[in-house]
Amino acid sequence: MMTQTLTGDRAQRSREVIEALAGPGAVLRPDQDSAIAALLEPGARVLVVQATGWGKSAVYWVATALRRAEGAGPALVVSPLLSLMRDQVAAAGRAGLRAATLNSSNFDEWNAIEAQLAAGEIDVLLVSPERLANPAFGARVLTALEGNMGLLVIDEAHAVSDWGHDFRPDYRRVADVLTRLNPQTPVLATTATANARVTTDVAAQLGEATLVLRGPLARRSLQLNVLPTMSPLQRYAWVARHLDDLPGSGIVYVLTVADAQRLVDAIHAVDPDAKVAAYTGQLEADSRARLEDALRDNQIKALIATSALGMGFDKPDLGFVVHIGSPPSPVSYYQQVGRAGRAIDHAVVALLPSDADAGVWDYFATATIPDPDQMAGLLGALADESTSGLEPASAVALEASTGIRRTRVELMLKQLAVDGAVQRVDGGWRVTGQPWHYDAEHYAGIVATRRREADIMADYTRGRRCLMALLTESLDDPQADACGKCSVCLGHVPDPLGEPAGEDTARTVARALRANTAVLEPRKMWPGGAFGARGRIPAQLAAEPGRVLVHADAPEWTGVIPAARAGDASALGELAEAAVGALGRWRRDWVARPEVVVALSLTGSDTPVGPVADRIAEVGKLARARMPVAAGDPPGRDTAGAGEAAHWRSAIGVDDALLDAIAGRCVLLVADSSSTGWPVTVAAAHLRDGGAAAVLPLVIHRPA
Repeated sequence: MMTQTLTGDRAQRSREVIEALAGPGAVLRPDQDSAIAALLEPGARVLVVQATGWGKSAVYWVATALRRAEGAGPALVVSPLLSLMRDQVAAAGRAGLRAATLNSSNFDEWNAIEAQLAAGEIDVLLVSPERLANPAFGARVLTALEGNMGLLVIDEAHAVSDWGHDFRPDYRRVADVLTRLNPQTPVLATTATANARVTTDVAAQLGEATLVLRGPLARRSLQLNVLPTMSPLQRYAWVARHLDDLPGSGIVYVLTVADAQRLVDAIHAVDPDAKVAAYTGQLEADSRARLEDALRDNQIKALIATSALGMGFDKPDLGFVVHIGSPPSPVSYYQQVGRAGRAIDHAVVALLPSDADAGVWDYFATATIPDPDQMAGLLGALADESTSGLEPASAVALEASTGIRRTRVELMLKQLAVDGAVQRVDGGWRVTGQPWHYDAEHYAGIVATRRREADIMADYTRGRRCLMALLTESLDDPQADACGKCSVCLGHVPDPLGEPAGEDTARTVARALRANTAVLEPRKMWPGGAFGARGRIPAQLAAEPGRVLVHADAPEWTGVIPAARAGDASALGELAEAAVGALGRWRRDWVARPEVVVALSLTGSDTPVGPVADRIAEVGKLARARMPVAAGDPPGRDTAGAGEAAHWRSAIGVDDALLDAIAGRCVLLVADSSSTGWPVTVAAAHLRDGGAAAVLPLVIHRPA
């Protein structure tokens, strides 16, 4: 497509809109002008790949204003995050446009908004890709817009491509919208994080005549730093020690939800008055909005965030971005650090690497790739449900029957739905009868690409060469060049950030974090299949909510679990005292005070479960018993839920001595290690069936 420019009345109107958005005297950049001019032509397809802060949203606000003035229908903007939608609705208002959003947080407003849309009273409708996946939404809203849509905008368009760093299955629904569009409707796709391969893929999905406008991606305001490799605990201590040394307010990114709250607790252990908060995708929409506003208004020093705070969050004066562990992709890292320094001359970016990150990177490389055996098992379970005449299968029931964790089940259902093999219906999911094909070659290519990106991040963390040049080259920026001010170009991390936190700070953090325990929610459904029983677990056989002492590879416990399993007295003592402390904090939630401690060894070893149970019994003056477990190898991690539950039902027993010990008593069940919860669920059922009044599970270690 040939580039064009705005002229005449269109140019005048565009100046009015851009000044309303960016202030008096603001003018369009040349590529903004070209994109808007192209979008005023029927059937245009435009892909804009520009750095964060360049003004991609201005393109669609100006284009929408011009098209609406010329009689076109409303624009549909597909945005990935609620925070992005809130900012965009406000920006559209500044541009003189009437904007509204339909998302999970404003369900009560949907009918009114849809009525306004039908009456032509809305200029811009913003929706999430998840809304596109909802059949009811498609029937009501998309059908109404198909013949009258003035512009389709796909924001953060790299997510359309499964070669992108943030591919989302629901974004494939955008392709469905494209096929149903009036061919005359212009389409704009925008992103700041697409390398050449992703750009080519997205442009191909838009159409052969797509105009691609790509600019330089280096961010001159960012001063990038990589610190020396640290242990996971030392990283927490560094943030607690140096938070006040960082300019302004900012974001500290972590790789997992658990890490977000751990780091907040670590900071407060060193400075109880520190103004920080955890921000993850598990928060309710109003809580996320409140925290975003607090950071935007400099009411807090930092949000400790997962990648849920990324695309769409706009704070032009954000002073710093720190990463406790890097994302596995230089593209996603660039996207996150790009939140800083958008309207200030200097912002600090710091990456705190650890050798522990490699395992996380490997997980992310394959986390969204379908496993053909798991897919077959899930489809088989769904087919059984569909032919049983019962209610549609829920994600909870499918987790129980397949043994696949619920978050994974939900992702797989989305993938299968996009491919047409299953469909969401009222109350759950059904198979459609359409076969599902595993494209092994395609997915192998994706994994290989992600591992190459992880290799680039490994080079970045080792400071092999200019950090900004390495990032922008990974995005295939032809203008990539040395920045002259990163820690590699300077040869050091500027003081005081280069100073380690110190062992005293690390010990303070470790003590505080070891006081935390995770809740072990009891399983509620029997798995069916090889287990035989299905449906809700009867209340008289169910466990109470329990606790997990050490979750996954929690940094405050690094090295302790292996040492305890080897019989190290110091490590066993640390676990035992932590267990006693956990019980003291847990006691306010007990249904009754435990009267007997029952040890359950699931690994075939008495350590660490025996010594921990002994110490609890000693301190609490409780009776002590053990639960018999038949010799033999436990099921593998890939065993389906029904098979694993069936194994433990046979392996775990209740002998006469145990029956005497538990009769009419509240039992504290201490298990050494379980990642699924099935052995604890089955053991609790045996204990309750044997006469226990209640079962409170305490799992010493729950692997990831």
